[in-house]
Amino acid sequence: MQTTYNGLELPKNGQPIDYKHGQFEVPDNPIIPYIEGDGTGRDIWKASERVFNAAVEKAYGGKRAIRWFEIFAGEKAFRQFASWLPDESVAAARDLRVSIKGPLTTPVGGGIRSLNVALRQTLDLYTCVRPVKYYQGVPSPVKHPEKLDIVIFRENTEDVYAGIEFKEGSPDAARLIAFLNDDLLGKTKKRVRIDSGVGIKPISIFGTKRLVRNAIKFALETGRKTVTLVHKGNIQKFTEGAFREWGYEVAIKEFREQIVTERESWILGNHDANPKLTAAENAALIEPGLDMAQQSYQDAVAAEVTAVIEAIGKTHGNGAWKQKVLINDRIADSIFQQIILRPEDYSVLATTNLNGDYISDAAAAQVGGLGIAPGANIGDGYAVFEATHGTAPKYADKDVINPGSVILSGVMLLEFIGWKEAATLIEKALEKTIVQKFVTYDFERQTAGATKVGTSEFATRIIGNL
Repeated sequence: MQTTYNGLELPKNGQPIDYKHGQFEVPDNPIIPYIEGDGTGRDIWKASERVFNAAVEKAYGGKRAIRWFEIFAGEKAFRQFASWLPDESVAAARDLRVSIKGPLTTPVGGGIRSLNVALRQTLDLYTCVRPVKYYQGVPSPVKHPEKLDIVIFRENTEDVYAGIEFKEGSPDAARLIAFLNDDLLGKTKKRVRIDSGVGIKPISIFGTKRLVRNAIKFALETGRKTVTLVHKGNIQKFTEGAFREWGYEVAIKEFREQIVTERESWILGNHDANPKLTAAENAALIEPGLDMAQQSYQDAVAAEVTAVIEAIGKTHGNGAWKQKVLINDRIADSIFQQIILRPEDYSVLATTNLNGDYISDAAAAQVGGLGIAPGANIGDGYAVFEATHGTAPKYADKDVINPGSVILSGVMLLEFIGWKEAATLIEKALEKTIVQKFVTYDFERQTAGATKVGTSEFATRIIGNL
């Protein structure tokens, strides 16, 4: 490991976090890199760091302390090193394993398409984790925001975010369109218009299964009762539809004793209620209108019923399935309605990259918006916690922006390294501050009787409430 990165020496009073045998080893004085971020990131980071340090001191009385180490990306990196994402910043994030960042600008006019995507792909941070829950006192556009308490697991490296696309009119786009039209679509009526920009949407077995595996492990470890596979498989059958199928495969193959699929729960529930049901009668209950289907399909569903009862009737029957983690799936557009109309029915969502991006922000809107929405990008041995909102450059250096997104991302970081006491202190103090109605302008304008405070004063209030 290097002793300096971007010309800065590592803190001599700190130690790096290690990773052995699939587990992080965290010293009492871990060196944690941070990227303050562009625009309002400067204000937000200063406020957040004060909160983190105060909470750790309060929780552990000086026995533990984070040794912060600045690394560079975005505008500050470009000004100092003529690079939007210096190699040594990536090396520090890799060597020191766990880091946190504020919002970053996406460079205009070429170069890196997205610094966030670049970090995720370089470190293979394949799981984006976005918890969405309500804190008392936060203004919300829905009547019962407290019913929404979900954790979204978004695949982070594939889908359209893989960045495999070709500009309209370019030679590469022309070659790809010709190949599609002449070789793959030649015998069909489908055609790609020659004036199209084209992109590739890869969804792999490997990428899908490791994402869904993490989502199920999280549900089991935290006592959450459902994992929902979110997809658009009714239209994109071989990408989104495959994500659904591969998700069920990993659930059944690797977690058989701990899970039940929604369809299996219907079969077992019917059998529990009436053990004398024939397989055909049970099939008719789980597939309304089955009698109008072709006989071969009726036989296939009846065979499915028999196979489920034979395979897991003894282990999951007689109501035992009700204590298992339920694995179900929902169409992506439907889930936007579901998390508004029936939020209490959902707990963990596992989804493809683009769907996860949309759903995360839509869910966050119900519980205060992106200003208070945390996020993490996690891979095998590496993690980057981050603000989920943009840089808002017109508010930069004005001490007005809500630092909640970075603060709660820090809560996730503290939980991740096992410092749960400090994490809990911050969450409770943040909520208490909001209940007291000392809030930044985004909440103040929506909250009757609130007192508007700046970024730094909001942090001071949280520290006072620790």
